Amino acid sequence: MPQGEWSAGPAQPGNEWTGQGQPGSEWARPPQETVVFGSAGQGGGGTPPAGTNYLLRPSQPQPQSPPQPEQQRKGRGGLVAGVAVLALLVGGGAGALGGYLVADSNTSNAPASNALDQAPPADQTSSSAPAGTVEAVAQKVSPTVVQLQVEGRQAAGEGSGFIISSDGLIVTNNHVVEVAADGGKITAVFADGSQTPAKVIGRDPTSDVAVVKAEDKTGLPVVELGSSEALKVGEGVVAIGSPFELSGTVTSGIVSSLHRPTRAGGEDGSQATVMDAIQTDAAINPGNSGGPLVNMQGQVIGINSAIYSPQSSSSSQGGSVGIGFAIPIDQARRTADEIVKTGKATQTILGVSVRDNQDGGALVVDVTGGGPGEQAGLKSGDVVTKLDNRRIDTSDALVAAVRSHKPGDKVRLELSNGSRTVEATLAGQTVEPQ
Repeated sequence: MPQGEWSAGPAQPGNEWTGQGQPGSEWARPPQETVVFGSAGQGGGGTPPAGTNYLLRPSQPQPQSPPQPEQQRKGRGGLVAGVAVLALLVGGGAGALGGYLVADSNTSNAPASNALDQAPPADQTSSSAPAGTVEAVAQKVSPTVVQLQVEGRQAAGEGSGFIISSDGLIVTNNHVVEVAADGGKITAVFADGSQTPAKVIGRDPTSDVAVVKAEDKTGLPVVELGSSEALKVGEGVVAIGSPFELSGTVTSGIVSSLHRPTRAGGEDGSQATVMDAIQTDAAINPGNSGGPLVNMQGQVIGINSAIYSPQSSSSSQGGSVGIGFAIPIDQARRTADEIVKTGKATQTILGVSVRDNQDGGALVVDVTGGGPGEQAGLKSGDVVTKLDNRRIDTSDALVAAVRSHKPGDKVRLELSNGSRTVEATLAGQTVEPQ
């Protein structure tokens, strides 16, 4: 397999990038299955296989930008991804979460309430079944979900988001708003039908999280943020968003799997993104990107971002096949909190380049000088088979495990099926969106 560092061009099969050269960019081995993010980005990252589809609902592109075949990234197209992982980076920075808050719309002078300022909920898992119903969850959460209409110089699209502060802060996917980051236009459409311009506060292509601010809004209803760490397979969930421009759409399902390494393209495909994803069978379609995945207590536990798209599909805008992926809120809230406070996000890095090992595990191809991996004693040729108590059977699994942590966390890496164990303190680096 070819080796080497990331460059601004398309990904080369077999190349993995984990913290050298361009900050915040890492490549990993391309997957066999295809997952796609909706995007307003164009080009880069290689050509997607047939059947890729997008979660950012497209419309007709602007006249100066004719539609591109299959891989249309600016023009309500998408960032192509696979069921694999591309980076050893993750948004960092601690952030607290919490309460479902509704402010009086007439109290414009009152301090804004912000979900990020509230304490996270206690572990909501128990042996008893959740008391909530889909109807109750929809009534509670739907008023906090917005449709985001996005226009750029050469493209337009729409996605979803959810309100985290009563004065108009909205969390969404980076791929929903990146087309408008350079002089574009964002319109936030609320559940009551009102709409207002919005601007990007900050965005992180590597974790696919962004925060925008709706102008001249007060007294907005605010989501309650839950904990993705407490999720269990089989637990009921609800997805709310604007699939195919049908705003306020509610679908339900279960948590199908946890810690699913899922790969996606970053900004223009030039920056790798990865999430330690929540897999769900709740119907997610183009336009759902950026909307909340909610537990049966009405707490946001993920950001809907990607769907599996069978390669046999002949449509450039495929629909749900019962395999959707969401960014865990525990990972997303760290990024969102830092963006709100500083305008930028911090990524977690291990500082190694890895690829799949033929006999299982993540093969270390290169080690960044002075990085956490080198300081821990990792060397080229080592094979990581476990991170803490998590089995590592592919390079993608290692990437996802690293991204689930924050900078400063200490992790134990088991090498070559127990022959050696090292401890590493993960580092962080600031993401600079291009």
